[in-house]
Amino acid sequence: MFNTIQLYDFLKIAEKDKALPNVIAYNRIDGPGSSLDLNEFQQAFWKLPDIIDQEDPASKWTQNLPRTVGITIDTGTKIEAHPFDQDLIAVKSVEYGTIVTAHPGEVIPVKENWLLKIIEIFNLSGVMFVLKNLREGIHSSGLGGSSTATIGVCILANELAGRPFKKIQLLSLASRIEQGLGLSITGTQEQSNVLFGGVTDYVWFPWGMPGHPGTGYGESLRYELVTPADYGLLEERMAIFHSGLHRQSSEVNRSWMENLLTETGYKLHSQKMKVAYEYREALRLQKWERVSESIEKYRKIRTKICEGYMESSWELLERAKNYNSTAFPLGAGGGGGVFLFSPEPESLEELREDIKDIYNEIPFRILSKGHEINNCNNMDIY
Repeated sequence: MFNTIQLYDFLKIAEKDKALPNVIAYNRIDGPGSSLDLNEFQQAFWKLPDIIDQEDPASKWTQNLPRTVGITIDTGTKIEAHPFDQDLIAVKSVEYGTIVTAHPGEVIPVKENWLLKIIEIFNLSGVMFVLKNLREGIHSSGLGGSSTATIGVCILANELAGRPFKKIQLLSLASRIEQGLGLSITGTQEQSNVLFGGVTDYVWFPWGMPGHPGTGYGESLRYELVTPADYGLLEERMAIFHSGLHRQSSEVNRSWMENLLTETGYKLHSQKMKVAYEYREALRLQKWERVSESIEKYRKIRTKICEGYMESSWELLERAKNYNSTAFPLGAGGGGGVFLFSPEPESLEELREDIKDIYNEIPFRILSKGHEINNCNNMDIY
């Protein structure tokens, strides 16, 4: 029998001191390689590599493995722990105006309770997690908002419970809860980016790394592609605009997964590893024309498999082409956020001027870390 970790008294003191424990979890920009983090894709295309030479900065031995490049940006979600009824747990979303509560041990495993279930897993009580987006009105916009919130709740619950889980276990927990309870079709990219941050290349190992002791939850090799000193070079070539339309990303993800089970779809999906590697190397070497080319190639593959991916972005793409720029709908294209890239900063500025009255820009800065933990030190709750 596990003893419940009762947080009420501790949080009342923290509230009085205006020092409530919280985690700020940041979003990411995806690109070529996105969807390769889904379990089905990791497992379908992973093959035992011949040579593992981690001293090679190009990591050529990984070029045929599933990978994703994540770019952490300064939008996201703040998750704060508040004192609540001692016999209950709760989750409140400021953005969506919702609150769910339950007695620990009685959380029904349905998608509406996915965050509440995480709090229950950590055996906490007397607490309400309050979630608030750092920027109002954009929701997730294809930036991985629900996954960011999920892993953020995992991080905060882990801190309050005395850190029983390692980072890789939190990643697995967040991914499995979100997909297992039917909230969304998700992989491990957004969760990884919240844990590790920066401009990072993730090479996926769905069963752990060969020859290395592991947890069995899967693992990734991570490479920093752009250092903070060079973030400005990337930022001046990138922008995010909102198409103005929302729809269900899960429909596009489902189409991609269904096509994975057909001969034609499998062949198209199998081209993704090469293009994702080209994108990785173009960023690392700051070959901006090649970055643009890889984005174009990857978007075309995705669109061939599911034309609905571009449903709300065709006009924006055509406008981008007029300014030596390209467009890549973020996530599965359902959030409305579109990643714009140009090898030439001047061309991107001209594009920005052309569309500023038609589409809403989501300004951002690149961050070297994926999350912040506040007011969780020296917790006397055990």
